[in-house]
Amino acid sequence: MSVLVVTGTSTDVGKTVATAALAVNAVTAGLRVAVCKPAQTGVTDDGPGDLHEILRLTGDSVRVVELARYPDPLAPDTAARRSGRPPLTLDEIIDTVRRLDAEHDLTLVEGAGGLLVRLGAGGFTLADVAAALGAPAVIVAAAGLGTLNHTALTVAALRAAGVECPGVI
Repeated sequence: MSVLVVTGTSTDVGKTVATAALAVNAVTAGLRVAVCKPAQTGVTDDGPGDLHEILRLTGDSVRVVELARYPDPLAPDTAARRSGRPPLTLDEIIDTVRRLDAEHDLTLVEGAGGLLVRLGAGGFTLADVAAALGAPAVIVAAAGLGTLNHTALTVAALRAAGVECPGVI
Protein backbone atom coordinates (compact mmCIF):
# COMPACT_ATOMS: atom_id res chain seq x y z
CA MET A 1 0.00 0.00 0.00
CA SER A 2 1.38 3.40 -1.01
CA VAL A 3 -0.82 5.87 0.78
CA LEU A 4 0.40 9.13 2.28
CA VAL A 5 -1.87 11.31 4.39
CA VAL A 6 -1.36 15.08 4.24
CA THR A 7 -2.48 16.91 7.34
CA GLY A 8 -1.86 20.36 8.75
CA THR A 9 -1.40 22.14 12.00
CA SER A 10 -4.55 24.10 11.17
CA THR A 11 -6.66 25.33 8.30
CA ASP A 12 -5.17 27.47 5.52
CA VAL A 13 -1.58 26.34 6.15
CA GLY A 14 -0.93 25.16 2.60
CA LYS A 15 -2.07 21.53 2.58
CA THR A 16 -3.44 21.76 -0.94
CA VAL A 17 -0.27 23.28 -2.41
CA ALA A 18 1.87 20.74 -0.53
CA THR A 19 -0.34 17.90 -1.78
CA ALA A 20 -0.01 19.17 -5.35
CA ALA A 21 3.78 19.44 -4.98
CA LEU A 22 4.01 15.87 -3.67
CA ALA A 23 1.81 14.70 -6.55
CA VAL A 24 3.89 16.49 -9.20
CA ASN A 25 7.09 15.05 -7.73
CA ALA A 26 5.63 11.54 -7.89
CA VAL A 27 4.27 11.99 -11.43
CA THR A 28 7.67 13.31 -12.55
CA ALA A 29 9.18 10.11 -11.15
CA GLY A 30 6.81 8.14 -13.38
CA LEU A 31 4.21 7.17 -10.77
CA ARG A 32 0.44 7.01 -11.27
CA VAL A 33 -1.03 9.29 -8.60
CA ALA A 34 -4.48 9.76 -7.07
CA VAL A 35 -5.54 12.44 -4.61
CA CYS A 36 -8.50 11.90 -2.31
CA LYS A 37 -10.08 14.80 -0.46
CA PRO A 38 -12.66 13.11 1.78
CA ALA A 39 -14.43 16.33 2.77
CA GLN A 40 -14.49 19.81 1.29
CA THR A 41 -16.25 22.52 3.28
CA GLY A 42 -16.96 26.16 2.68
CA VAL A 43 -17.66 25.90 -1.05
CA THR A 44 -20.80 25.61 -3.12
CA ASP A 45 -21.63 22.44 -5.02
CA ASP A 46 -20.45 23.92 -8.29
CA GLY A 47 -17.64 26.09 -6.91
CA PRO A 48 -13.95 25.27 -7.32
CA GLY A 49 -12.53 23.48 -4.30
CA ASP A 50 -9.15 22.14 -3.29
CA LEU A 51 -9.17 19.39 -5.92
CA HIS A 52 -9.72 21.99 -8.63
CA GLU A 53 -6.57 23.72 -7.40
CA ILE A 54 -4.65 20.43 -7.34
CA LEU A 55 -5.65 19.76 -10.95
CA ARG A 56 -4.60 23.29 -11.92
CA LEU A 57 -1.21 22.87 -10.21
CA THR A 58 -0.55 19.35 -11.48
CA GLY A 59 -1.66 19.96 -15.05
CA ASP A 60 -4.43 17.38 -14.76
CA SER A 61 -1.82 14.63 -14.35
CA VAL A 62 -3.49 13.03 -11.31
CA ARG A 63 -6.85 11.44 -10.59
CA VAL A 64 -8.86 13.29 -7.96
CA VAL A 65 -11.76 12.07 -5.82
CA GLU A 66 -13.88 14.10 -3.41
CA LEU A 67 -16.35 12.20 -1.24
CA ALA A 68 -18.41 14.99 0.34
CA ARG A 69 -18.90 18.70 -0.08
CA TYR A 70 -20.61 20.97 2.42
CA PRO A 71 -21.34 24.70 1.93
CA ASP A 72 -20.58 25.94 5.46
CA PRO A 73 -16.91 26.56 6.36
CA LEU A 74 -17.01 24.29 9.42
CA ALA A 75 -15.65 20.94 10.54
CA PRO A 76 -17.09 18.38 8.11
CA ASP A 77 -19.25 16.60 10.71
CA THR A 78 -20.80 19.90 11.82
CA ALA A 79 -21.14 21.13 8.22
CA ALA A 80 -22.95 17.89 7.30
CA ARG A 81 -25.46 18.31 10.14
CA ARG A 82 -26.09 21.96 9.33
CA SER A 83 -26.60 21.26 5.63
CA GLY A 84 -28.79 18.20 6.16
CA ARG A 85 -26.43 16.18 3.99
CA PRO A 86 -25.18 12.74 5.02
CA PRO A 87 -21.98 12.69 7.06
CA LEU A 88 -18.95 10.75 5.91
CA THR A 89 -18.16 7.41 7.47
CA LEU A 90 -14.73 6.06 8.25
CA ASP A 91 -15.48 2.91 6.23
CA GLU A 92 -16.46 5.00 3.19
CA ILE A 93 -13.13 6.82 3.24
CA ILE A 94 -11.07 3.68 3.87
CA ASP A 95 -12.84 1.77 1.07
CA THR A 96 -12.34 4.63 -1.41
CA VAL A 97 -8.67 5.08 -0.57
CA ARG A 98 -8.01 1.34 -0.84
CA ARG A 99 -9.69 1.23 -4.27
CA LEU A 100 -7.60 4.18 -5.44
CA ASP A 101 -4.47 2.62 -4.01
CA ALA A 102 -5.12 -0.62 -5.93
CA GLU A 103 -5.16 1.38 -9.20
CA HIS A 104 -2.33 3.85 -8.52
CA ASP A 105 1.28 3.84 -7.37
CA LEU A 106 0.65 6.59 -4.81
CA THR A 107 -2.55 7.82 -3.21
CA LEU A 108 -2.44 11.10 -1.31
CA VAL A 109 -5.22 11.81 1.20
CA GLU A 110 -5.64 15.50 2.01
CA GLY A 111 -7.35 16.33 5.27
CA ALA A 112 -9.62 19.22 6.17
CA GLY A 113 -8.33 21.71 8.73
CA GLY A 114 -6.02 20.22 11.34
CA LEU A 115 -5.38 16.59 12.23
CA LEU A 116 -8.07 16.27 14.91
CA VAL A 117 -10.95 17.96 13.06
CA ARG A 118 -14.00 15.68 13.17
CA LEU A 119 -14.63 14.39 9.67
CA GLY A 120 -17.88 12.49 10.02
CA ALA A 121 -20.20 10.09 11.78
CA GLY A 122 -18.95 9.12 15.21
CA GLY A 123 -16.46 11.97 15.38
CA PHE A 124 -13.54 10.21 13.65
CA THR A 125 -10.54 12.30 12.56
CA LEU A 126 -7.81 12.16 9.94
CA ALA A 127 -5.62 10.50 12.58
CA ASP A 128 -8.17 7.69 12.67
CA VAL A 129 -8.13 7.47 8.86
CA ALA A 130 -4.32 7.24 8.77
CA ALA A 131 -4.27 4.64 11.56
CA ALA A 132 -6.94 2.51 9.86
CA LEU A 133 -4.98 2.61 6.60
CA GLY A 134 -1.63 2.02 8.30
CA ALA A 135 -0.44 5.08 6.37
CA PRO A 136 2.12 7.68 7.42
CA ALA A 137 1.15 11.35 7.61
CA VAL A 138 3.16 14.40 6.67
CA ILE A 139 2.37 17.64 8.45
CA VAL A 140 2.04 20.98 6.70
CA ALA A 141 2.75 23.92 9.00
CA ALA A 142 2.53 27.64 8.38
CA ALA A 143 5.52 29.80 9.20
CA GLY A 144 4.79 32.08 12.10
CA LEU A 145 4.40 32.47 15.81
CA GLY A 146 3.06 29.31 17.43
CA THR A 147 4.16 26.96 14.66
CA LEU A 148 6.62 25.00 16.80
CA ASN A 149 3.98 24.31 19.43
CA HIS A 150 1.24 23.45 16.90
CA THR A 151 3.61 21.14 15.05
CA ALA A 152 4.78 19.39 18.24
CA LEU A 153 1.16 18.87 19.29
CA THR A 154 0.30 17.42 15.88
CA VAL A 155 3.30 15.07 15.96
CA ALA A 156 2.31 13.97 19.47
CA ALA A 157 -1.27 13.28 18.34
CA LEU A 158 0.00 11.22 15.40
CA ARG A 159 2.28 9.20 17.70
CA ALA A 160 -0.59 8.63 20.13
CA ALA A 161 -2.65 7.26 17.22
CA GLY A 162 0.23 4.99 16.17
CA VAL A 163 0.82 6.93 12.94
CA GLU A 164 4.32 7.54 11.60
CA CYS A 165 5.26 11.09 10.64
CA PRO A 166 8.05 11.06 8.04
CA GLY A 167 8.31 14.83 7.90
CA VAL A 168 7.01 18.35 8.16
CA ILE A 169 6.52 20.73 5.25
